[in-house]
Amino acid sequence: MPSATSYNSVAKTFHWLIAALIVAMLLIGYFMTTMGNSPLKFSLFQWHKSIGITILLLSLGRLGWRFTYTAPALPKAMPQWEKLAARGAHILFYVLIIGMPLTGWVMVSASPMNIPTILYGIIPWPHLPVIPTLENKKEIGHAASAVHYYAAWLLAGLLVLHAGAAWKHHLFDRDDVLLRMAPGFLHKFLHFLRGE
Repeated sequence: MPSATSYNSVAKTFHWLIAALIVAMLLIGYFMTTMGNSPLKFSLFQWHKSIGITILLLSLGRLGWRFTYTAPALPKAMPQWEKLAARGAHILFYVLIIGMPLTGWVMVSASPMNIPTILYGIIPWPHLPVIPTLENKKEIGHAASAVHYYAAWLLAGLLVLHAGAAWKHHLFDRDDVLLRMAPGFLHKFLHFLRGE
């Protein structure tokens, strides 16, 4: 069980690993869709799919882990609307980090090109069952693609909002919201940033 003031090391590892992979995923996704017919495009698509499945598996693991312990309470001085906003943002994060890889998987499974997914060039990953055999798979793929595209922008915006809120709490509210998720080796530096 975690302490009352900090997330435990497992929760922190899930948080920062998924965060790093999401940033990589968004950058790769942007570049691979704007680079035309570059020979690098196929490789980026495979990396994008590999990281997406990794995020899906880690997110399911994180969600399962989340049910095994109680997260540290938010600061008592935090206004109720901020607590509700924080809870809503976390729920939306889970919806996006699980839903986006699933929509990507649907897109790949519905693609008429039937390009295989090889995770990190090593592990074959199957298409979703049934979808490749459906007569309307093209329409399903287009719908999944639209959801995936808009969800990516929503996720990028939510990341900026989340990071901004964490820094606002740290530098202006001077509470422990950022510290409780930050790795221990960063605590001295974070205290230094606010003159402590």
